[in-house]
Amino acid sequence: MKLSPVTVTRLEKAALDNGFDLERAREGDWLPFESTQTSLRIWLTAFGESVLVVVLSRADVLDALVGLGVPLSSPLPNGAAGGRRVAEISTLHLLLRRAFQLSRTLPDELLHVFESLTRELPRSTEAERFVIQRVGQDIFRRGLIEFWDGCCAITGLGVAELLRASHIKPWADCDSDAERLDVFNGLLLAPHLDAVFDAGFISVAEDGTILVSDALHAEARVVLGVDRPLRVCGLGQAHEHYLVWHRTKVFRPKQT
Repeated sequence: MKLSPVTVTRLEKAALDNGFDLERAREGDWLPFESTQTSLRIWLTAFGESVLVVVLSRADVLDALVGLGVPLSSPLPNGAAGGRRVAEISTLHLLLRRAFQLSRTLPDELLHVFESLTRELPRSTEAERFVIQRVGQDIFRRGLIEFWDGCCAITGLGVAELLRASHIKPWADCDSDAERLDVFNGLLLAPHLDAVFDAGFISVAEDGTILVSDALHAEARVVLGVDRPLRVCGLGQAHEHYLVWHRTKVFRPKQT
């Protein structure tokens, strides 16, 4: 089915508004786009007025698009890893924005940025190594803000200036820069939850449920807001490697 001019305009606007600012030559009814800010390529099309389709070039981004769109089984353009279909233009905008955010953090984009920015910096003294660490932590924070869409992973607090980029496995305990800059080694948390998590009074189960240590007494639980069921939504399978470490090494065991 041929795309109408109105549909083409809507799809082009969705791509441009969400970071895909390089339009490529049409491939039949597919509208291909790239970006000056990420390696991810997308293709857009529509079937009638109620089925909007986006196809992505990267499987890692596709796998992380939890809860957005319905998987696509139709024939795909060359170079595509898979796609999603949605029914509303607003949902298409959300999906494209999320794909753009994820593409700038997965799988090791933060490490590449870090290596590029620090390659020529000296590392001889403690002060110089501290500068390197600050660069890495700033990159990590920006990456977590993108990955978690600027919201606390537990409460949903959406004030980025207040949120903390909390390493699951701390910077000093990581075996490599790849671990330190792995977006799956972090949770974006409200300040009080960041402190409680770092101190081992809470941890995260494999299904995202917040675990509260017996070492945290009932009054403190109420004050901190962890006296009720809480969970992290949006965990990826790769988070579990680090969460196992946190539950084993940091989370405070039951008191006997």
